[in-house]
Amino acid sequence: MAGESAEDLLALAVATAREAGDLVAAMRAEGVDVADTKSSSVDIVTRADRTCEELVRERLLGPRPGDGFVGEEGEDVPSTSGVRWIVDPIDGTVNYLYGLPQYAVSIAVEVDDRIVAGVVRSPVPGLEYAATLGGGATRNGAPIRVRSTPPLTQTLVATGFGYEAEVRDRQARSVARLLPQVRDIRRAGSCALDLCGVAAGEADAYVEEGPNVWDYSAGGLVAQEAGAVFEVWRTSSGKDLVVCAPADGWEGFSALVRACGFLGEDPR
Repeated sequence: MAGESAEDLLALAVATAREAGDLVAAMRAEGVDVADTKSSSVDIVTRADRTCEELVRERLLGPRPGDGFVGEEGEDVPSTSGVRWIVDPIDGTVNYLYGLPQYAVSIAVEVDDRIVAGVVRSPVPGLEYAATLGGGATRNGAPIRVRSTPPLTQTLVATGFGYEAEVRDRQARSVARLLPQVRDIRRAGSCALDLCGVAAGEADAYVEEGPNVWDYSAGGLVAQEAGAVFEVWRTSSGKDLVVCAPADGWEGFSALVRACGFLGEDPR
């Protein structure tokens, strides 16, 4: 990192995420403008998504012009420094549209193809999850750890659904197989916050098909540093499947995910 530490990069990410979170919260108070759609008519982009990503790009690449940048809304910038920023300006845009508080600014930093730091900032409740590789995970500055793993039948599983009808149909069938075998499921609407929820012991596991690298990079590091196993698999349809659970419950949960058909194969 040319003499830079993960802590230095995290400090820049945190300062940027706080400013960006304040921006999108203020814009939400003024009303939401839907600027475009993506994969389907219900997969929206707001003016705040774009404005926030522009701010984050300026704050990160302004002092570090050689770094790369990949974000949900704008064009990718290649890295000449070995450092790349991975950004979701608003993870949970539909929640944002409806005035629900479960949305976040997610910023991860990758050095030589490895995530070394990340922050997930949820501005309305004032929650900030952060981690560095090998340095542990925090929520609002206090260390966090995953919950002790219960039996699978007592597992609370966070999940989510894509925006394409065909994908949703497949996901719904997998969740229907999962539900009788666990305590319950939760669908909060933000991949980054779901992963942080596992890290903080607010859920026992998480599985979702379809998140992108900007959705899960920061939250995945937070979960890992809090004691979870975080993996990204590939489904039969070519989409990412994000799977996360505490290390001591990983074997059982990951086997259940496969058995319920989340990878796209019919388990019957």
